[in-house]
Formats: sequence, C-alpha cells, structure tokens
Amino acid sequence: MRILIADDESIIRLGLKAMLTEMGHEVVAALNGREAIQMARRQQPDLAILDIEMPYTDGLQAAKTIYRGRPMPILILTAFSDSELIEKATDLPIQGYLIKPIKQADLTAAISVATKRFEEGKELTERALQLEEDKKTRKLVDRAKGKLMLSGLSEEDAYRALQIYARKNRKTMGDAARSILGVEGT
Repeated sequence: MRILIADDESIIRLGLKAMLTEMGHEVVAALNGREAIQMARRQQPDLAILDIEMPYTDGLQAAKTIYRGRPMPILILTAFSDSELIEKATDLPIQGYLIKPIKQADLTAAISVATKRFEEGKELTERALQLEEDKKTRKLVDRAKGKLMLSGLSEEDAYRALQIYARKNRKTMGDAARSILGVEGT
C-alpha cells in the first residue's frame, strides 16, 4: 500500500517510515497537517497515519479534510492517551488511534483492522445508497401503475404494461415509470 505519514517529530517520522517500508509499503511523509493534506491530494495514498499534535493544521483537522477530499482509512497517532483527545477523535472518520511509541506488531494489526473496517463501511454506505435508490424506483413504479390504473387497468395489468413498455423501449423500470409519469430523473 501507499501510506501517508505525518508527524512533526523527525525521529517518529523516520521510525514509522522504516517500519512501514520493512512491512513492504510505499511511504510518503509530511512534516505537518497542511503538508499532509496537500500530499494526500497529489500522492493518492491508500491509508494515512496522522499525528494528532502538529503545527499549522493538527491531525484531527487534517483527517477531516483528507477524508472529505478522498475517503481512505486513517489512523491517528499520539503520545497522549488524553480522554478529551480520544473523544474528539471518535467524532472523526478515522479507523484507529495509536499511542506512541509504536511497535511494528501493533502497527501491522492497526493497519489491517483499519483497512478492513474502512472497506466494510464503504460497502455499507454503497448498500444503503442502493437501497435508497431502489425505494425511490419502487415509489415511481407504484405512481406509474396508479396512473395506468386510472385508465381502467387492474394493478397486475398496469404492472405488466409497465414491464412491457420498459422492455420494448429498452429502459429500466424506473426510467419507464418516469416516462409514463412525464418526469425527468425524480
């Protein structure tokens, strides 16, 4: 994976880079949150590890901005186990919280869990969007059936007529319903 790391402490940054490189990852490193945001746009990383306390833009704000621009798994890194910082971090689109110093085994596990949880979240979001779209289509189909039923067709015959219209015009049921209702993309 291509991993973006951002930490203003050079020793931590170099240590993380060495561990991640040894694990087989390509690493891009930023000195602060602002630079991390810019690198995320240019380098298109697969995952980001951001220190919570950095100059210019802190890790929490950088995480929000990076995620908004290009959703990816994000781990927050800190030397503090401060409950207030943890609380702020839980409100963000992040997948993990690591406390320095980091051991390679902990880093490996955190990356694995973060990428898995991120993919699960992405799939759930896509499924929810598809269900919402299906619901809208069902409503359109029901409205179109209702319009056809006003001409004296039974519900079953109206549905069949809608199917035939869709097949004949090579349209989806939703597009066929829109045509019958005379609406565009609703």
